[in-house]
Amino acid sequence: MGDVATRWRSAARTDAGKVRARNEDAFLDSPEQGLWAVADGMGGHSQGDLASRLIIESLAELPVGAGFDERLQQIRQCLHWLNRRLNQELTVMADQTDTIIGSTVVVLLCDEERAACVWAGDSRCYLWRSGRLYQLTKDHSVRQRMIDEERLTPEQAARHPAAHALTQAIGANETLALDILEFSLMPGDSMLLCSDGLYKGISQNAIGAALSLPSVQVALERLFDTALLGPARDNLTAIVIRRQE
Repeated sequence: MGDVATRWRSAARTDAGKVRARNEDAFLDSPEQGLWAVADGMGGHSQGDLASRLIIESLAELPVGAGFDERLQQIRQCLHWLNRRLNQELTVMADQTDTIIGSTVVVLLCDEERAACVWAGDSRCYLWRSGRLYQLTKDHSVRQRMIDEERLTPEQAARHPAAHALTQAIGANETLALDILEFSLMPGDSMLLCSDGLYKGISQNAIGAALSLPSVQVALERLFDTALLGPARDNLTAIVIRRQE
């Protein structure tokens, strides 16, 4: 495990933002395990902070001694189990029968030369490599679906009244469809996991400029300084992860 810890550097932060009294985001920052995650409790729903915290605590408890493929399978099984629990058990326990307790999640698993990103919802994973920024995740949202189906342009979809509604999230539906992207790692790679409150308050160019900075902590502070200059109406969470040269 020591080799994994020295291979990666990461820094994480969460902030309630300027408007919301409660922070419903949560994160896992575990470079020694090669595992990171951001969960964003569904805004407007009861106990979103409970859902995001449960997801992060459950991921943190997964065993780490297995190989990459087995660990990835364990992450998938964990998230499907959490979906059933949040959708059935905790919703029944809520005061109102129509209450949804849910959360987005984006997970990054890294080991040696391999990485995998697993997600549900609109929290994102970005890759900064050789001076270019790549968005690895695709939002599970009505806006993205409209764009994919070519029903609306990105600009039109952004103005749609249901644009921000999610099509996938942990606990939102009886069935969960996770997306998984596996990719090869290169020395000097930087990754960013973040909730929508962070990336909606900062441009793609600003994200790239921050990730190009010399340390993960400096990059993280630049992201938050930039985002908090704006209205910051939502909770903001980010983790910057960098593979050592």
